[in-house]
Amino acid sequence: MAITKKKLEADISEEFIRLQRDLIGRGPQETRTYILHDMVIVRFKGVLTVEEKHLVASVEGRKLVKHARQLLREMYSKKFEEIVERYTKCKVLSSHSDISTNIGERIEVFVLDKDLEKMLEQGL
Repeated sequence: MAITKKKLEADISEEFIRLQRDLIGRGPQETRTYILHDMVIVRFKGVLTVEEKHLVASVEGRKLVKHARQLLREMYSKKFEEIVERYTKCKVLSSHSDISTNIGERIEVFVLDKDLEKMLEQGL
């Protein structure tokens, strides 16, 4: 039986939540994954720790939080890509990340070697 797009999106979200709990000690308040053509987009809401929320009140603090999160992302980018590859059975060609310190949200975008959305529609 072929997996549905909705189920795959939910499974990827759950795996990212588990990984973040292991790495940071807490997960995001909400995680949603979207499969769109040859991309997997993961949106994390409520990602800032209590300490980071205090830091982002100043310009210097926002820069510090953003820089620290970028360094962590670089350290763990292979793990993130492995999750996407394991669940999608596609190769990740590139991945991109950004965090909004204004609203405490992070976005991960993974570009795949195949049109995963079309494959799921065709039941592959």
